[in-house]
Amino acid sequence: MPVPRTPDSAAKPGVNPWLVAVVISMATFMEVLDTSIANVALGHIAGSLGAAQNEATWVLTSYLVANAIIIPISGWLSLVLGRKRFYMICVALFTVSSFLCGIAPSLGLLLFFRVLQGAGGGGLAPSEQAMLADTFPKRYFGMAFAVYGMAVVVAPAVGPTLGGLITDHFSWRWIFFMNVPVGLLSLLLTNRLVQDSPSAIEATRRARSGGIRVDYPGFAFTVLAFGCLQVVLDKGQEDDWFGSSFICLFAGLTVVGFVGLIVWETMVEKEPIVDIPLLANANLATSMFLQFIVGFILNSTTVLIPLVAQQLLGYDATQAGLILMPGGLALLLMMPIAGQLSRRVPPKYLMAAGLAVLAFSLYYLGSFNTQVSFAYLTKARLIQCVGLPLFFLPLNMIAYGNLPAGKSNHASAMMNLTRNLGGSIGIAIAATMLSRGGQVHQAYLSASATHFRQPFVQHMTAMGGFTQKNIMSIYNAVQVQATMLSFIDVFSFLTVACLTVIGLVLMLRPAKQGDPSVTTH
Repeated sequence: MPVPRTPDSAAKPGVNPWLVAVVISMATFMEVLDTSIANVALGHIAGSLGAAQNEATWVLTSYLVANAIIIPISGWLSLVLGRKRFYMICVALFTVSSFLCGIAPSLGLLLFFRVLQGAGGGGLAPSEQAMLADTFPKRYFGMAFAVYGMAVVVAPAVGPTLGGLITDHFSWRWIFFMNVPVGLLSLLLTNRLVQDSPSAIEATRRARSGGIRVDYPGFAFTVLAFGCLQVVLDKGQEDDWFGSSFICLFAGLTVVGFVGLIVWETMVEKEPIVDIPLLANANLATSMFLQFIVGFILNSTTVLIPLVAQQLLGYDATQAGLILMPGGLALLLMMPIAGQLSRRVPPKYLMAAGLAVLAFSLYYLGSFNTQVSFAYLTKARLIQCVGLPLFFLPLNMIAYGNLPAGKSNHASAMMNLTRNLGGSIGIAIAATMLSRGGQVHQAYLSASATHFRQPFVQHMTAMGGFTQKNIMSIYNAVQVQATMLSFIDVFSFLTVACLTVIGLVLMLRPAKQGDPSVTTH
């Protein structure tokens, strides 16, 4: 499809913009893949490096913490370093640290290299989205972000499956080694095909004209706020949330960090590292809120479906990951279709349709039992993945549709930050609901399994009496049923949340002509 070249294009002269879209999506695919691919390999990593299983979970946490810290400041870094230079630095850091993760001889060094990898990966997506926004005319945003969206939504779907296959048939170290050739290819192609757009060059020139001034307090507050928040979310359920002094301490530091960041960046600092005033743009603020909610729902279900397969159905890691694989194929097929629809259907109606499909898939998931088949779970994931592009593509069109010149870097950072925060908070809340809901249901079901309930006595008599074997069999059955009911509760909660968001989307009003601050639909 020919695309007219914009005066502010990030594609070098003579380069097809679609080729640029593919090139800059490569590194993001690997970066997003690394947020989930190591999940199924933690046991192998712990055994190989002589670490406990709970210590190995920091392989995930360290990456997410570094990601959470870099994303909100990536807009500023891109501004002062130059967008293309910053992007290539991030790709190089991600590639080198991936290789170092693969050869790490100890858990301590692996965690250090994962921090570097997360720091490099955190700056990729915001830079790429800003490049796309500058490269394509607004009427092509839907199709352009469809290409990019394939990387963002397919990677988490195939991550657990790919991680299981690599770990089972090769070594967990190849999970990291596979990033190296892709990173090198990305650097080569980016250098040859991509340039800084004129508006990005001008924004960097203005930032440097008075000398580059580093907002050290803003950076410190950012590290404190998002680093501590990620630790609270990752360790909260394990440490009983606010029943733990450790969690209370980090929660307090999170509040101090956020309050300090807001006050400093809006009232004191003249050249803020996080562009909080940009939230006055209603398009961007609305898109960030919706991005947060759907990130909450999507990441929760991506974690819950494999858990259902492993905890209730007894599948291994590879089988559980294979449930998500067909969803990735559905996304590949739906992205171009959604991109075309986004040019013909008003954004809010297309988003509502996508959310309706997502809500149906969650309702479908909440109707399962302990005899559910592999095909049932795969079908639920397929339905979910049909709806996702219908929501995310118009959301990006709204977010980037009327930004002030030179602000796409900061907007991209904020959009990616809310997606990650929504996912982290969603996973944390889902884990808490599963654990505590299972305890409640187990207590309720156990109350019926006593000598005072005649049906229970008759059932035990038919089994051969109150032998230790029969009692353990009943106890295991109660646990399985309690876990199943807890999963159903979480899926029902997510269904209601999704339906609520549909109502909010349909209530959005069209923008008045010439008013850049009102959400356009």
